[in-house]
Amino acid sequence: MTDISPLDQARILSEALPHMQQYDEETIVIKYGGHAMGDEETAKNFARDIVLLEQTAINPVVVHGGGPQIATMLKRLGIQSEFAAGLRITDAATIEIVEMVLAGSVNKQIVGYINEAGGKAVGLSGKDGNMVKASKTTRTMIDPDSNIEKAIDLGFVGDPEKVDLTLLNQLIGYELIPVLAPLATSKDGQTLNVNADTFAGAVAGALKAKRLLLLTDVPGVLDKSKKLIPQLSIKDARKLIADGTISGGMIPKVETCIYALEQGVQGVVIIDGKMQHAVLLELFTNQGTGTLIHK
Repeated sequence: MTDISPLDQARILSEALPHMQQYDEETIVIKYGGHAMGDEETAKNFARDIVLLEQTAINPVVVHGGGPQIATMLKRLGIQSEFAAGLRITDAATIEIVEMVLAGSVNKQIVGYINEAGGKAVGLSGKDGNMVKASKTTRTMIDPDSNIEKAIDLGFVGDPEKVDLTLLNQLIGYELIPVLAPLATSKDGQTLNVNADTFAGAVAGALKAKRLLLLTDVPGVLDKSKKLIPQLSIKDARKLIADGTISGGMIPKVETCIYALEQGVQGVVIIDGKMQHAVLLELFTNQGTGTLIHK
């Protein structure tokens, strides 16, 4: 970092004031993804930024993924995964590892970094306090041989149906930072793995969060000439999906944004989590970063 004078430092802090006031006592849900977690230093910087939010009277709620970490552990244990239509089928052996990695090692590592930075993080999953109930995900694919649409059973994978805020309301606003692993329970008590973006969208919607930040490994939504689009309405976003500008893995991300907005979140931002202090840049500076999607 270039040395900046104390006066410049003071000016930067002063310029952040109106932004801090805008988010005062508001809830911000931050989805922290597999690749955005990066190395230890990146993770520690992220943790410091989360503690800073909490210190400025913002209520951060962290939802994390852990795809790369799950893949590493499955490989270490020699568990082969089957895929259908590009999606991992989560069988009984796999869900056990998914829960171990997400609710165990990844969750507690983030909790540890936040606490080391001076925060009070509480690691939970959607199973705790019946926070998130989910139903089994169903997907269909066209069978290449018969050309008939077939349902695929993805195993222990779910879509959030209902969020119960009892537990989160005991934590938010009491200087405690919830760190949530995207696991939920089905009606019949099974553990289901939920896509972390979708999980964050459901939780942010239930909390009527002021912002949902999706930290990913891309700068945001790009136009046809690969330039960043700073802002989109739901209508614009739907158009860009229809004309193919938004494609591939960005489609489910943007659909999560739309879903969260429809649930009551004020604005959703897709940002590059690998960028230093992405969260602070987005919330506390005029320039912002990434793509803001709003109603």
